[in-house]
Amino acid sequence: MTDLALAVDLGGTKVEAALVDSAGAVVPGSRARRPTGPGATPDLLQGALIQVVRTVLSGAGAGAGDGVVGVGIGSAGPIDHAAGTIAPVNMPKLHGMPLRDVVADAVARVGHREVPVCLGHDGGCLALAESWVGATRDARVSLAFVVSTGIGGGFLVDGRLFAGTTGNAGHLGQMHSDDGLSLERVASGPASVEWAQKQGWAGTTGEELAAAAASGHSVARAAIERSARAIGRALADIAALVDVELFAVGGGFSHVADDYVDLIGAALREAAALDYARAARIVRSGLGGDGPLIGAAALVLRRETAAV
Repeated sequence: MTDLALAVDLGGTKVEAALVDSAGAVVPGSRARRPTGPGATPDLLQGALIQVVRTVLSGAGAGAGDGVVGVGIGSAGPIDHAAGTIAPVNMPKLHGMPLRDVVADAVARVGHREVPVCLGHDGGCLALAESWVGATRDARVSLAFVVSTGIGGGFLVDGRLFAGTTGNAGHLGQMHSDDGLSLERVASGPASVEWAQKQGWAGTTGEELAAAAASGHSVARAAIERSARAIGRALADIAALVDVELFAVGGGFSHVADDYVDLIGAALREAAALDYARAARIVRSGLGGDGPLIGAAALVLRRETAAV
């Protein structure tokens, strides 16, 4: 039987779990998810975690829980590696929650044998996934990131995650944009919707913004271009500082327009002051919605690259 990891991904709108095999593939039929949101409390999240872990490890669709050799958790950050706690920017009521212990307890509650439990921030996990089986496999220096409810990512250098001093490297959403706001407050999905609403657009979601822009609504389109421009300028600075070869962008809002990645690339090239930074390439994530789970599993299945 191939080694499996129980992968858990905690984001701004949901907590999700699945089994991932040693080839970096999500086991069909093993996924389970529950909603979270900015008002999520420790009690709500603990209940959701127990539900998704029980579904994955005991569900008929998985049928392979006995092959689990460890649990990998990717969480919105920042995180405290030593304590196993989290302080997600967009879920303030979860600050200080001992997520690693809570997940270990959820696994024990379903009667599974004790296995190692590893915690990483979700941007770093995404970077691990893209470097393992995704779009950045052949890059020497890469940054994979998401544009969704929040904006965050992770760096890979020579095949290993660059985690930084505390394991939190890659929180580009908290960089400052040109107008002094954080990049997340300018370019994320919710921020773009909010900006469009202030300009008179009547929609409420990123999906509606995408549809409006596709049908020719000028404000909706301007909101999308504003997001891409802010991200491209930030990437130009990152490329100059770190000499990144390849950027991979994922997350739900990255699909708001067919040319969203092209818009980011154009903004990077316009803003970059140095030739090597201007040469950095930008591509779509190669893993779609599976990336965060695969990256969480990599904390267990590819510890030599995770460095956590």
